[in-house]
Amino acid sequence: MKNLKLILALSLALVAFVLPQRAAASSSDDAEGGFSPKEIIFEHLGDGYGWEVPFDHHHRIPLPVMVWADNGTFHCFSSSHIDNHALYIDGDYAWQVPAEGPNKGKVVRILPDGTEQKPAFDMSVTKNVCALWIAVLVTLAVCLPVARWHKKHGFLAPRGFVGAVESLMEFIYKGVIKPTLGEDSRKFAPYLLTVFMFIFLMNLLGLIVVFPGGANLTGNIAVTLVLSLITFFCTNLFARKHYWKEIFWPDVPMFLKCPIPIMQVIELFGALTKPASLTVRLFANMMGGHMIVIVLTLIIFIMADFGAAATGMATVVSVFFSIFMLLLDVLVSFIQAFVFTMLSTTFIGMAREKGHDEHHAHSPATN
Repeated sequence: MKNLKLILALSLALVAFVLPQRAAASSSDDAEGGFSPKEIIFEHLGDGYGWEVPFDHHHRIPLPVMVWADNGTFHCFSSSHIDNHALYIDGDYAWQVPAEGPNKGKVVRILPDGTEQKPAFDMSVTKNVCALWIAVLVTLAVCLPVARWHKKHGFLAPRGFVGAVESLMEFIYKGVIKPTLGEDSRKFAPYLLTVFMFIFLMNLLGLIVVFPGGANLTGNIAVTLVLSLITFFCTNLFARKHYWKEIFWPDVPMFLKCPIPIMQVIELFGALTKPASLTVRLFANMMGGHMIVIVLTLIIFIMADFGAAATGMATVVSVFFSIFMLLLDVLVSFIQAFVFTMLSTTFIGMAREKGHDEHHAHSPATN
């Protein structure tokens, strides 16, 4: 315990000494262009043609840029050629990522007269695309050993990491999926367990500041929207007729549904807003968590102009709160994955609910 306290004290002393020096150097480097916390925050939270190197805003891990020009020609080159808004000449074509304007952050072709032209189709492997592939591979690497274990050992309980993953899956299955879906639980469990593990691992990877982590996938509304649309399609494609009856001809007084379809509009609007609620809830919570950690870190660099003493004090406070927020984000990562899975299960369960006629048709005959 004493050794742990000593290590912690030395670590904080090192952080309080090194980061202020780094902050002062960064502040002097940005003195000409001005220190803009807003740009730094959205640069880290957004997508990009390359993967940021920690503590270095001038170099990136290159990724392939693949674009179709307006005349149908295909161009593929490394994103290192367009780092820091550099102009890349590829034969008769010039490519650049503008620093400002309507095409800011997007690769465009620079015409001879200086105007910007968007490519006909941009299929580049951006940071989020690469991170999505990594998240898929990590999910497979985490989940498949559980299947291999039970295929080899039957119902014998695993231990170690495989046992921990199985316990997590069993918690979701027996605590959320089976009580809600009942006889349909085995049918929808593969999707629901996959989406839980996928979101949870994406959230955890986003908390890692170095490659292969650091991508803000669940803080990207396009990613959460696709996940929500998959739940939406599962809900409506496998819905029973009672679900559609409650939407288009609910059991309410006639004047509420005919001749003016008041209840039909309300029910249909409610069905269409379910994926929107899933999308925004996951996106907003994860985006907010990442933003708070980045803002707490930027306090060090903002205080660099007030001297070494102020910077050192701000560094210690910032590091403490950043560690606290990161630990809290681990809990939030699990909670958001759990909530998304629980709501998806609830929506599917509501769509699979049997009406009175279906219950009567499937009930055993009595004498």
